[in-house]
Amino acid sequence: MEVTIDNYSIAPIYQKDAWRLCDFVVTNESRLKDYFPKTLSENLTPTLAELFVQRKVKAFGKREEYLFTVKENTNRTIVGLVYVKELHKKAGQGELAYCIGYQYEGKGIMSKIVAVAIAWSFTSAGLSKLQAIIHETNLASKRVVEKNNFEYITILQKEHQTADGSVMDMQLYELDKNNFMLEE
Repeated sequence: MEVTIDNYSIAPIYQKDAWRLCDFVVTNESRLKDYFPKTLSENLTPTLAELFVQRKVKAFGKREEYLFTVKENTNRTIVGLVYVKELHKKAGQGELAYCIGYQYEGKGIMSKIVAVAIAWSFTSAGLSKLQAIIHETNLASKRVVEKNNFEYITILQKEHQTADGSVMDMQLYELDKNNFMLEE
């Protein structure tokens, strides 16, 4: 799948994305350190990024986890990431996680990209429910899920550990395939 929206596209991660991914995480290190600490630490050098991408391409092929890159179409720079993960915790359910570079925030790009990822998850990946886990202070991320008809469910106590070891409560949002299809 590669879908173009405005001047951006979403596509599965490819081996050739390693250097661009390294550039993205280094440029956005302060944005990624608390909510994507593992992705950050595993992509801080080109060599680490190559190993990370190899694992993610393999996981995608095995349908274990799906990582998509969001690229600006003119120069093919990675401007964001979308994960569909945690696929084996409960049958038919996955977790949606996403991030966008600081230069691209507030433009509505991620809301549109997430809509494509949702549709793909329900049709091609065969999922019936998606979850998003968001910190209460991440207002932009909350707007993305709300624009895409996710429903607030509850607070998850001590759900997420940051890079410095702090443990945080997170908010759980869910979108059921039947509700999504009704909205289409």
